[in-house]
Amino acid sequence: MEKPDTSPGQIRKVVIAGGGTAGWLAATALSHQFRDRLDITLIESEQIGTVGVGESTVPPIRTFHRFLQIDEQEFLRAVAGTFKLSISFENWRRPGERYIHPFGTTGQGTWAAGFHHFWLDSQRRGMASELGDFCLETVASRGDQFSLGTQPQVNYAYHFDAGLYAKFLRRKAEGHGLRRVEGKIQEVRQHPDSGLISALVLEDGQVVDGDLFIDCTGFKGLLIEQTLHTGYEDWNQWLPSDRAVAVQTESVGPPVPYTRAIAHEAGWRWHIPLQHRVGCGLVFSSRHMSDDEARAKLLKDVGAPPIRDPWLVPFRTGRRLKAWNKNVVSLGLASGFIEPLESTSIHLAISAVVRLVQMFPFDGIASSLVDLYNNVSRAEMEHVRDFIILHYHATQRDEPMWKACREMELPDSLEIRLRAWRERAHAWQGADELFRVDSWTHVLLGQGIAPGPPHPLARALADEDMRKLLHGIREPIGRAVAQMPSQQVFIDRYCKAGIEAWGSRTPVH
Repeated sequence: MEKPDTSPGQIRKVVIAGGGTAGWLAATALSHQFRDRLDITLIESEQIGTVGVGESTVPPIRTFHRFLQIDEQEFLRAVAGTFKLSISFENWRRPGERYIHPFGTTGQGTWAAGFHHFWLDSQRRGMASELGDFCLETVASRGDQFSLGTQPQVNYAYHFDAGLYAKFLRRKAEGHGLRRVEGKIQEVRQHPDSGLISALVLEDGQVVDGDLFIDCTGFKGLLIEQTLHTGYEDWNQWLPSDRAVAVQTESVGPPVPYTRAIAHEAGWRWHIPLQHRVGCGLVFSSRHMSDDEARAKLLKDVGAPPIRDPWLVPFRTGRRLKAWNKNVVSLGLASGFIEPLESTSIHLAISAVVRLVQMFPFDGIASSLVDLYNNVSRAEMEHVRDFIILHYHATQRDEPMWKACREMELPDSLEIRLRAWRERAHAWQGADELFRVDSWTHVLLGQGIAPGPPHPLARALADEDMRKLLHGIREPIGRAVAQMPSQQVFIDRYCKAGIEAWGSRTPVH
């Protein structure tokens, strides 16, 4: 099919500025969906490194991969991927404590009252159990087990090498006709009247013109901020961490099916197991820890030989005032950053790409769709922001940074959620929100926020019926987990990556 002629206002040429995960996600989705209707060019330079710490994801990535017709086994072999059932939060409420935030459904509630109400009431009656006992993903995480095809089925995400993922997506996008241009952007040209961006000029003099530009240039936001001066809303008053130091280490044991998030005196540390190495990093507040202290602490705590030198990633939590401004759509770090605690960065980039596909301005940019895109983007970011703030605020740690977080004034949207929980054990999920009731419940309880009295429907259930309900949920979970192999055994059978995936470094088990 021939590409239609461009008439005034129509969008036919799309230019993606920057590669990395966000750039190649956009490239793959647009070229997959619109391969005959758009001329798509991606500009990136091998000389410009990507942040590349985003190695942990959330379950909606699987839906996105299905849309792109990506084969799971092929993908996991190409990116040295492992499975992720949950996040293990260690030392958050107090040093030495741990809780699990699972991806799966917990228990079985009714339309009127979520399962946690029944569980809370069972605790009041002295029926000893943990909330996680009623969630397949939590129980499997405890035993480092994983399998597909169980009943009930697991809900999971992935850990993978972000650099290998970008390469994997690149192959897909180029197979759909995307053109990649190597080079650094030297100049951004604008239409003198409208201020719309007309072309990017590279260091070698090449001019790449376009109708719509997607800014994937990372924190600097070359198009959205440096050129269009869109503005940025800073969230540092709620999220104190503003730097991370990252490192890759050898694997000294089989990979666990969860991300570890380990709190320390001035922030937290991530631990993400891949097939061939472990991704580690220390997130911290520069007001409470120096770069040198952070680097030394990370290398001391990782407990494995580093494969490369640590590198520093400064960041500002917050969001661009408009994700879409004029004819520029910002994605990934160019649109804002919340911090990696709940592995939302890749998800937010995917969600934004899907939104762009759904609202793509073939017939010209309509202000109504731009406003809608920006409103949804803002609401999505704020929801994730509130969930992350909860982890920092609800803590009994006594170091200065944590004490300040406990005492800080919260956004109204989070304050009302906490009041509803404290007064009536109520947790909810809005229509477009990422984090479900189960997520809020596990984190609220895990961080030590005491709920109010549960729903009267739970209290009305007879003891025998309550025991029957709890047993009916626990029993099939126990059966399913008993049949699961360790994650390592499952990977070896299902998606073991060959050395060609990552080069000369052999994995260490």
